[in-house]
Amino acid sequence: MKRIALILGYDGRRFSGWQTQPGGGAVQDALEAALAALTGHVVRVTCAGRTDTGVHATGQVVHFDTDVVRPLHAWVRGTNAHLPDSVAVLHAQEVAAEFHARFSARARRYVYLIHRASVRHPLWVGRAGWVFRDLDLAAMRAAAARLLGEHDFSAFRSSQCQAKTPVRRIDVLAIEESGPLVAIRFEGNAFLHHMVRNIVGSLVYVGTGRHPEEWIGELLCGRDRRQAAPTFSPEGLYLQAVTYDSRFGLPPAPPGMPLWQGPGPLE
Repeated sequence: MKRIALILGYDGRRFSGWQTQPGGGAVQDALEAALAALTGHVVRVTCAGRTDTGVHATGQVVHFDTDVVRPLHAWVRGTNAHLPDSVAVLHAQEVAAEFHARFSARARRYVYLIHRASVRHPLWVGRAGWVFRDLDLAAMRAAAARLLGEHDFSAFRSSQCQAKTPVRRIDVLAIEESGPLVAIRFEGNAFLHHMVRNIVGSLVYVGTGRHPEEWIGELLCGRDRRQAAPTFSPEGLYLQAVTYDSRFGLPPAPPGMPLWQGPGPLE
């Protein structure tokens, strides 16, 4: 039995989220069907992090087990031949039996794109959140700094979240801009259900002047989800990359659309 890891990219507009649905329509459903066609047996995949309806990925990681022997390029091209255009395997490799896409992950990186313009642009609909007011990025950065480190993030946790603890660690929360686009980049050990989108919504409230930057710290300390901003739209959220211990040998996620790769500006 071999364990294979895949790195995926997908357009979340075409799917009802990651997790399999009774009637199909999820990314997991499409991927498992494609792998079954390639291997000739039922395949169950495990992902690094579930994404909601409308959320995209440029570097989702999954693993599965199989007795079927294929060259690595066949796991990429062969699987893609059975997938819709809105999802693709970008990389495949055999990994150690102890590798687990979710539990072996050391950190996850998300990017939220905001199209900041008085009028929505059709090319960004479904690919970025839209804010028609100007944003005070300096205030948003000052507010974001209050969320760095390890905290109880109950104020930004969905009521449907099933995590055993609301404590998470955010290592990077950077806000960058390029023309009309604003990117909010998150890196941390793990994230609660809707945590990124709930933080984005509250940062936008600060950016539009609805609340001062100190409000974010008050929310964090208050741990009351009802006091924070509504959950921001899913369309601008991308699971960009998942990192693992170097002993597993997974490469960085291949570049997808031109999202922020690090501290520098969008290129």
